[in-house]
Amino acid sequence: MSDDLTAELAATLRAVRAEREMTVQTLAERSGVSRAMIAKIERGAAQPTAALLGRLAAALGITLSELFTRTEKDGRRLTRRADQPVWVDPETGYRRRSVSPPGGPAQIVEVELPAGASVAYPADAYALARHQIYLLDGRLRFREGDVVHELAAGDCLELGPPTPGEYHNPGDRPCRYLVILSARRG
Repeated sequence: MSDDLTAELAATLRAVRAEREMTVQTLAERSGVSRAMIAKIERGAAQPTAALLGRLAAALGITLSELFTRTEKDGRRLTRRADQPVWVDPETGYRRRSVSPPGGPAQIVEVELPAGASVAYPADAYALARHQIYLLDGRLRFREGDVVHELAAGDCLELGPPTPGEYHNPGDRPCRYLVILSARRG
């Protein structure tokens, strides 16, 4: 992640927490992330993992994609590939590219998950938006609660009610997939 994106993400987390009138202690309790780690992230002194960002976003009542969208807020309707922000999980090497322009009715995220890597999110991470996963290349195993879905290139999975989820690449090369998020129907 670039230094600029680290600083912008830190500022966005602080701003959303302030909007919610939430203390660091309350965010720590709701997310299961230590106060010290939250403080480091908000200062831009630590680069969080995808799983940790997912827990923080869910505790703040927003999706991970919304967190990145707020960070990228520039009002463009066209985002050229060269201008699409990319974030890399320091622990797994997971690469997340924000494909869709910020603020639209749906969010499209392209992910490259290295061979053998896994990223897990709590049920709260899936509560605020409908999720569809479209596999572009490779193989992906998605655990949705107790159900395991094996996806091959061209497969599309719409997630059901919020439950803990885990993305896992069982292959020997990276897999690429899109995550499409849209508003939950009330």
